[in-house]
Order: sequence, then C-alpha cells, then structure tokens
Amino acid sequence: MKISIRDISAMTGYSPATVSNALNHKKGVNKETAEEILRIARETGYISETSITKIKLVIFRKNGSIIDDTPFFSSLINGFEQECRRYHYEMVICNVDQRDSDYERQVLNLITESGSAAVVLATEMLEGDLEIFKKAVCPLLIMDHWDEHMEFNSVLINNSDAARMATEYLIEKGHKQIGYIRGSYRIKGFRSRFAGYQTALRKNKLEYQEKHTFTVTPNLQGAYQDMKGYLESAADLPTAFFADNDLMALGAMKALQEKGYRIPDDVSIVGFDDLPFSEISSPRLTTLRVPNTEMGKIAVRRIADLIEGRDEIVVKTQVCTKFIVRETVKDRNLNTK
Repeated sequence: MKISIRDISAMTGYSPATVSNALNHKKGVNKETAEEILRIARETGYISETSITKIKLVIFRKNGSIIDDTPFFSSLINGFEQECRRYHYEMVICNVDQRDSDYERQVLNLITESGSAAVVLATEMLEGDLEIFKKAVCPLLIMDHWDEHMEFNSVLINNSDAARMATEYLIEKGHKQIGYIRGSYRIKGFRSRFAGYQTALRKNKLEYQEKHTFTVTPNLQGAYQDMKGYLESAADLPTAFFADNDLMALGAMKALQEKGYRIPDDVSIVGFDDLPFSEISSPRLTTLRVPNTEMGKIAVRRIADLIEGRDEIVVKTQVCTKFIVRETVKDRNLNTK
C-alpha cells in the first residue's frame, strides 16, 4: 500500500502540515525536523531514489573574460548556496568550458542525469549557445542570460532599464555629451545596457556620438591599458561616461587620472555592479548595485518550483538594480548662472 503524508506524520510525531512543508521544502520547518521527515520519507519509499535531491550550478565559460575577472559571482554563488541549504538540496558546482574538445558530452551528462536539477550561470553565452541545453531532461533554469524564443526559465538583471536610469542621472546633472565605455566581448547583458543608454539619449533628444564610444577589454587591467591607448589620440572627450561594468569604469578612470584628467571635475563616470572596489576607489565610484546574493537565492527558489512541478509556465524574472550615488559625477547645473 502506498505510504501517505498521514502515515509519515504518525511515524514521526509531526503534524501532517509540518510533514507536507518539509517534503515541499517550505519555510518554517527547522533543519533537524526536515531532515528527520525526509529520512523517513526515503526509507518508506514515499520519496523514490529517482527524486531530485541536488541542484547543480553549471558555470558556463566561453572564454573566461567575464566570469574569471570579477568578484561579482562569488556573492551570487554564496546566495545560491544559502538557499540550497534552506531548501535542503545538495548543491554541486560544475564547470563547462566551450573550448574543451568534449564540451558537448560534458553538457549532455549534466542535463540528462536523474536525481538532479540544473541552473546554468550563462553570463558569457552568445547567440546559439543555448541550443544544446534544449536537450535537457532535468528541470533547468538559465541565470544572467535569456532566450528570445522564450523556451527557458531564467533569472537575470534588468540591464536595459538600469542603464537608462544611470544615463538619465547624468543628463539630470547637466551632461549633454555622454560617452559609452563598451566591453569588447558583447554578452547579451552588455548589449542590453547599450540599448538602455541609447534609449535615455533619444528620450532626451541627445545625439549618440560614436567617437565617444571607447571599446575596452572587460576587466580592470585591460580597460586601463585600452583607455590609455585611446587617450593618446583622442581629440576630445565627453563630459561623462556610462561604463558596461565597474571594472571597466575603474580601469578607465585610472587611465584618465594618469593623463591629468580630474574625476569628476573634467570627466564624470558611472559604473555597473557595485563591486567592493567601487566603495574604496578614489574618488568613490557612482554605480548601479546589483542584488547578486538575492539573485542566487531567487534562482534556487524558482528551480525548486520546477522540481516540485508547481509551475509549468516559462518565466523570465528580472531583478532590479539600485542607483548608488558616490563621488564620480559632477553636477554641471551648478556652473550655470
């Protein structure tokens, strides 16, 4: 005879509601109680051996230029781990690199294994890279990327609106010439930020000037070196820049300062991410704070819904940023009489 929640309740001494909450990884059940209920559920066959007990965080690399050079992802992974623990799922971190000769085999092994779900940290993905993941037989979620054909559940940053907000802040501070520090590796997030930047310019009837777009390597040292190269030949600079991320903003800022430009008196800069460096740079960087720890937690909560079959709708969840005003933007309105 099939075991029921009431049977487990009688065996453990916990109420049917507590048993149900533990089996569905709901809040309000302490760790020891949940572990005891889950142990009995497995021993009695209520949870079969094929039930999903672990979540794999699959870190995708295409060239490592984004993933390997920023502390942003450590906070995201920390939030992911915290929520896995709270939901009583085992967390497993897996790395896949598209440059490996057996890349496709690695991916297929990950997304066809029973007993686990997969969340793919897909920051470095470009168009077409998600194609192989359509073969997944396990619950699957894409993080920090999305599919325009709307086939995958995803959790990502609201990049476009955030970049528009940052650019409009510069406009409100009296800047008419706003340049763009552009990451050379064009992940979808950067392209969306560029779209938001352009939207703000159009909305305020300001012309986009390609000569004020400086393409740099998307890390601190690369951005510094590339910006130094631009400054050797740049005839003129805008009064402000929006940068694709903090590392590029800080690298460019260092190059500008070495060339004699004062930040923000001569050139203002806004970054994106709010990395720890941004609080201690000189001057301190104005930027957009991404709730990366919470983003990891949201991903786990969403994949838990998919594991339990509570939702068959494909959902694209966008987390919003917070604008952090510090010291790298000059208010040019104060100079007008």
